[in-house]
Amino acid sequence: MALYRKTEAMTQIPWYYIAAIDQYERNSNDDSSDDDLVSISIPNEQWFGLGNSSMITDSRIISFFNGEGKDGNGDGKADPDQPEDVLYTMANILLTYGQTKDDLKIALWHYYQRDLTVQTIVNTANVFQKLNRIKLTKRDFPLDTNYNYTINNNFGDRRGFGGVRIHEGSDIFADYGTPVKSTTYGVVELKGWNLYGGWRIGIRDINNIYHYYAHLSSYNNDLDVGDVVQPGDVLGKVGSTGYGPPGTSGKFPPHLHYGMYQDNGTKEWTFNPHPYLKRWERMTQSD
Repeated sequence: MALYRKTEAMTQIPWYYIAAIDQYERNSNDDSSDDDLVSISIPNEQWFGLGNSSMITDSRIISFFNGEGKDGNGDGKADPDQPEDVLYTMANILLTYGQTKDDLKIALWHYYQRDLTVQTIVNTANVFQKLNRIKLTKRDFPLDTNYNYTINNNFGDRRGFGGVRIHEGSDIFADYGTPVKSTTYGVVELKGWNLYGGWRIGIRDINNIYHYYAHLSSYNNDLDVGDVVQPGDVLGKVGSTGYGPPGTSGKFPPHLHYGMYQDNGTKEWTFNPHPYLKRWERMTQSD
């Protein structure tokens, strides 16, 4: 946080955007480690400049070759292995487009050239800004554990409605009206009707994971697309909606379909949420 704040003071780019970029790269870069102070990786050609084949870190040489690497710690070098230099360089890349929220979105798109990446970083920045901290590790079980429910480990099962496909999630069977909660910190990305999922809600978290809650009977009326949520926030209630036009209900027993999708900056894929559900269930019951 101290590094993010320092970068903000030097460039006027809000710290939470810098932190969100770093968080995104940490979760999408295979070479990144939890031990890395900063995970942002700027391509060598962009950092050192074309023609600087020796990758000389002297900031004057980099400038001569039109490289974008900057000296963030005042030692006269622009070193991609120095966290302060990396954050200062990234902030200056953003600054070339301006300082407004729209300017920053444009800068992010030009850097990553991917809409989902831009949206994920902006969402994470909104979470960090609202909560004013970056260490956000709490999780919650998606149903109120004071109610009766049964978790099914049915990820990958065959489904026939709408064509042969696999079941991309785990079903948690419960009575109509059982409160459905956010499992994580994130931003509401989608809310509304889906042919398969009925009344559903999608939340993108700060770890590049999309959480999908389907077959709801109703929503929390105070929740809108773009809202920041925290673990335990009520999203809606269990139902049996879906498999038809808006309003279709009762074609299967009431349950919550819970899915998780990982994004690595290039593609997004579904994975089995059952182990996470069991872990969050134990954590919630022990509190």
